[in-house]
Amino acid sequence: MIKVLFCCHGNICRSPMAEYIFKNMTEQNRRSASESGREFPEFYIASAATSLEELGNPVHRGTREVLRRLGIDCSEKRARQMTWKDYEEYDYLIGMDQWNILNMQRIAGGDPQKKMYRLLDFTEEPGDVADPWYTGDFETTYQDVVRGCQGLLQYILKGGER
Repeated sequence: MIKVLFCCHGNICRSPMAEYIFKNMTEQNRRSASESGREFPEFYIASAATSLEELGNPVHRGTREVLRRLGIDCSEKRARQMTWKDYEEYDYLIGMDQWNILNMQRIAGGDPQKKMYRLLDFTEEPGDVADPWYTGDFETTYQDVVRGCQGLLQYILKGGER
């Protein structure tokens, strides 16, 4: 099983959006693979915060609206903080921006196994995922997340090769 943890500052906007988009993508790919008789890896996908600010809070209404349009329910999701144990449990720890990566490394005590990446580093335009907390622009964030998740899935399916 391949375990992926998406992280952002509060775990209410970008990382839950990535969690649910990636879950949806892997499920769609699993169905396509099974219909064609191919095998598809099993995934465990979650998200977490690098801060304590939003712990226990539900997904932000802007992210909920984007996911609702896609027919994805995130009503059970509550913000949680990444822990040092997550580093051992997950194969990929995906931050939404460079600040998240620095905080993830602080929580985990570094990244000796090179498991931490920014989501958009799996695209042709590496960089930080737009933060809708500040911009209010959940559509741009959605576009960033979709591009990043598509690139991440391709990367994983190719065995970690770009």
